[in-house]
Amino acid sequence: MEEIRIFLVEDDPALCEGIARLLETQGWQACAAKDFRDVLSEFAAFAPHLVLLDVKLPVHSGYHWCREIRRVSRVPVLFLSSAADNLNQVAAMDMGADDFVAKPFDTGLLVAKIRALLRRAYDFAECAVQPPLTHRGATLDTGAGVLRFAGKNVELTRNELRILLTLLENRGKVVSREKLMERLWDTDAFVDDNTLTVNVNRLRRKLEAAGLKDFIATRFGLGYQLA
Repeated sequence: MEEIRIFLVEDDPALCEGIARLLETQGWQACAAKDFRDVLSEFAAFAPHLVLLDVKLPVHSGYHWCREIRRVSRVPVLFLSSAADNLNQVAAMDMGADDFVAKPFDTGLLVAKIRALLRRAYDFAECAVQPPLTHRGATLDTGAGVLRFAGKNVELTRNELRILLTLLENRGKVVSREKLMERLWDTDAFVDDNTLTVNVNRLRRKLEAAGLKDFIATRFGLGYQLA
């Protein structure tokens, strides 16, 4: 893969410089935001593979910029903040963040979190050049992150894409909830059972709105399969 680019949005100059040095020791290219009034333009110009984003920033909060980034990109966003109470973490996730690290943080933990997000976000590279996966007239485009059906594109989040990809790879078989959780988060220790249910139900609503009713069937006590 090309050199990993990480965009750092942090207004503490000393901390920003320290994180940038840490990222560079891992072989990653770091770029820090300079104009906190126009973070989105700098984000677009750098085209990063991952964003590290503080919550409390000049002009606009990190939540604002996370929401703006989510309008144009599915790039992983990792929040760094001393405001690490449950309310702030939930707000970050609601805005589209992928993870949250509390300040002060252990550098080893930060690097591990970044590696996990990069691995989960970009392990579709080989899938993108494979023949498209189809079912009931719908075609999954892993490269674009959409399901194409009846001339329409169903936009998918990373989790929704992983769920559909796993089910399509196992057509005719029941996929256990444990296997789906491992595919989504590398290990089911990072997510509770209810979170998977929320993702599947949201995906089902999208599919039904596109005309694909009952596309995913629940096999009670076993898991899910394509209907």
